[in-house]
Amino acid sequence: GSALGIKTQVPIIEHADVRRQLLAQKALSEGALHLCFFAASLVDAAKTDAEAATLLEVLIPVVKAWPSEWALEANKWAIQVLGGYGYTRDYPVERLYRDNRLNMIHEGTNGIQALDLLGRKAVMKGGAATKALATAMARDVHMNADILPDLAADLGAAVERYGATTALLGKELSQNPPRALANAHEYLNMVGHTVVAWLWLREAAAAQKAQPSA
Repeated sequence: GSALGIKTQVPIIEHADVRRQLLAQKALSEGALHLCFFAASLVDAAKTDAEAATLLEVLIPVVKAWPSEWALEANKWAIQVLGGYGYTRDYPVERLYRDNRLNMIHEGTNGIQALDLLGRKAVMKGGAATKALATAMARDVHMNADILPDLAADLGAAVERYGATTALLGKELSQNPPRALANAHEYLNMVGHTVVAWLWLREAAAAQKAQPSA
């Protein structure tokens, strides 16, 4: 069809909303992949590095749950891009959606991972793992404030929100556990989004340094 402001027909990639959906898929699926690779690197580093071991411990439930939910969201947008055809067997995305819907279940269900993150990992040892993760992310915010100021500022705000939310829910956890844990799923989503944003900042910084005009 024709895009707004263009009288002739154009490929669907020329439509702004289609580009939005494609970029959302890229951000989520590649972000999930980077999260898994990062966790794998921590497995090796944890053998000799205490900080890596702490980061791995707090990120395990995030690695198990966040990609399974948000990569499925990317799959949803893949169906949407193709319109009605996305819902038929002409293209594989509908089958991929059905196949990958299982991922949120067979890792112990995402709800269990969320309870583990908020109820145990985030508050264990006086919140040591939360502090270690926030410190690691803040370090990259500071390192990249000059070369990527907007992205660094956005991540800095997210890291502060992560710390404040964890403190608030940690206090609630000691006073009213059911009420605190009712927020566990959304808490895991927040942590996952923040960590993936951190990893994207690191990728952008590496690209910027390798090719300043990138």
